[in-house]
Amino acid sequence: MRISTSMIFQQGAAKISDLQTNLVKTQQQLSTGRRILTPADDPVAAARALDVTQSQSVNAQYATNRQTAVGSLTAVDSTLASVTSVLQDVKTQTVYAGNGTLSNSDRSNLATQLSSDLDQLLALANTTDGIGNYLFSGYQTGTQPFVKTATGAQYNGDQGQRQIQVDSSRQMAVSDSGQAIFQGNNQDVFKTLTDLITLLQTPVTTPAGSAALTAGLSTANGNIDQSLNNVLTTRASVGSRLRELDSLNSAGSSRDIQYSQTLSQLQDVDYAKAISQLTQQQTTLQAAQQSFVKIAGLSLFNYL
Repeated sequence: MRISTSMIFQQGAAKISDLQTNLVKTQQQLSTGRRILTPADDPVAAARALDVTQSQSVNAQYATNRQTAVGSLTAVDSTLASVTSVLQDVKTQTVYAGNGTLSNSDRSNLATQLSSDLDQLLALANTTDGIGNYLFSGYQTGTQPFVKTATGAQYNGDQGQRQIQVDSSRQMAVSDSGQAIFQGNNQDVFKTLTDLITLLQTPVTTPAGSAALTAGLSTANGNIDQSLNNVLTTRASVGSRLRELDSLNSAGSSRDIQYSQTLSQLQDVDYAKAISQLTQQQTTLQAAQQSFVKIAGLSLFNYL
């Protein structure tokens, strides 16, 4: 077979081009830290890496959702802690109001203080989050849940609980109905306080009036206990959800680490191997270039 000068040049140039391409690819792998630069480098690993990347993105979104849930539930718990404090103070005043040494004026002063507590409770029940959404209005986040009336307060929200997807198979309620908390179990804390204020503002001038005062205070005391129980039950539920979110965050962090490790195994370059390969490719390319120069310079005239 006759080998022409043109064929020698073409084959030599093609070989050098291939060597240069491989060298550049290895350099890119080292500079990016990635073994797979295009899907063609390893189709199976590239497809697997895509799946893992998508799973990691979904896991990250769940983590963001959990942060939102923690923020909402923490706001609810903080508000209900303040409600608990107010109701405990109201209970103390209710018990004190039964002191037989108090005058009508003293009880009237207690009624004034309880009026302030009632307004504070209404303000807490109408608490908003950082972006202006009401915490206790159910799905009606833009509607003020409670409006003061002559007999207590009217609820304008609904019974909904806003849900957030906090994990692949877990939706969590991040709000609670204000009606269930403040007016649940046949106990309306706003009506109880309004009635108690009216009771303490009513002068006691007869034995019958004194008996009515005692009975009214006993009823109010029991109703306040029930209201406290409603609030504490909700706080226990909120605390349970916050603990669950902690567990889900821990599991999510572990999954994220696993995803990162898997991606590293699929995509990351082996630096020791790549550097060794780069050195070998450089040496091979130099040798090929030098050989090509010598072969290209050969001529029959050199032997004449």
